[in-house]
Amino acid sequence: MSIEAELREEFDRWETRQNLAFRLAPYFLLAVSVIITLLQQPARLATVLVLSASAALWLLWFHTLHPRWHGNPGLMGFYYTGLVALTAGLVAIAPWYGFFAFVGYPQAVHYLTGRWRYVGAAATATVSAAAFLGGLANIRADNLWLAWLAVGAISAMLAGAIFYFNEMTSHRHDMQRQALVALHEANAKLEAALTENAGLQAQLMVQAREAGVLDERQRMAREIHDTLAQGLAGILTQLQAAKQILDRPDSVREHLTTAIDLARDSLTEARQTVHAVQPAALAEARLPEAISEVARRWSEVSRIAAVLTTTGDPRPMHADVEVTLLRVAQEALANVAKHAQAGRVGLTLSYMADLVTLDVVDDGVGFDPDRRTRATSAGGYGLAGMRQRVQRLAGRLDIESEPGGGTAISASVPAIPVGGTE
Repeated sequence: MSIEAELREEFDRWETRQNLAFRLAPYFLLAVSVIITLLQQPARLATVLVLSASAALWLLWFHTLHPRWHGNPGLMGFYYTGLVALTAGLVAIAPWYGFFAFVGYPQAVHYLTGRWRYVGAAATATVSAAAFLGGLANIRADNLWLAWLAVGAISAMLAGAIFYFNEMTSHRHDMQRQALVALHEANAKLEAALTENAGLQAQLMVQAREAGVLDERQRMAREIHDTLAQGLAGILTQLQAAKQILDRPDSVREHLTTAIDLARDSLTEARQTVHAVQPAALAEARLPEAISEVARRWSEVSRIAAVLTTTGDPRPMHADVEVTLLRVAQEALANVAKHAQAGRVGLTLSYMADLVTLDVVDDGVGFDPDRRTRATSAGGYGLAGMRQRVQRLAGRLDIESEPGGGTAISASVPAIPVGGTE
């Protein structure tokens, strides 16, 4: 459960308990006052019982049975005046009704408004002072009128101060509830925005693929079928024949064997690309293992050290994500072999919450990225091809290099899980 939900639940529990106590306390205190008074056997018992019954009925009619009246200030002012009058009559005869007189304070807070609350508190304090001094008969007998006024005034001031602090507390409580409501609305809007963003991202992926995949597939199929596939098939045939008829040293035979393997793998990739299936390296391996295997085989052929480091939580990604990053790794390593004159290449595959990033860093001669971008923008398939692949997934390709300072290529694509665009 969130902190917001816990706070709302705590507020609701506190408010429920408070409302229950407010509804039942008047009847409880009236019953206590009646019981103690009966035990004391006052002189005018019949009058006390009639006034007690009248007070109970008055509470029942206004306080309990008609809650819709509680929002009418004039009607509730009339109710409060009658309640104070009945309480005053009871206290004048039997001072033990001072217990019941206490209900005038919460009733004033709840049913009166503005300064009338303080007037109600003063009236209740005056009645309670009479009960404290033993009732009207005792005040008259002992001539305690000034004491009654003094106790009533002090009680009224104390009640007024309590009412003021209660208003401040109630105001702070309302502000806290408003803040909770605002927080709940903000969280709901944030969740809706995140959901909408995820939907838009998935929709963008679908639309991008639908818009470009058919034309790209047809173009690549024609080019690969007419050029690359036929060329690789011819190379494979020639190399196999050369291996059979030539009596060469082991080193030459090793190179021929490597060339045959590369040609065979390239032919397999070409045929799979024509049929729009995933690369062979990903057919039976996850992305980290596939890139590691590509780097290992590239390192054996190029005689350049290449090491892959994986960070984060590796997990299956959508096929487009894995294919894109694998192709970026292959193209980046091919560029290193062709141009970088490097002695070492470091690859880092990073799984984050929203992104999957592949960084390829070499210690080669470097180049001017602006000049290379202008040179390949007319249709080359090196850096421009990598950038197009990454951008097709709403990702980003960053290139940092300078002459003599090596090259760093970083490809970041959304971490779309398997089935994320369905």
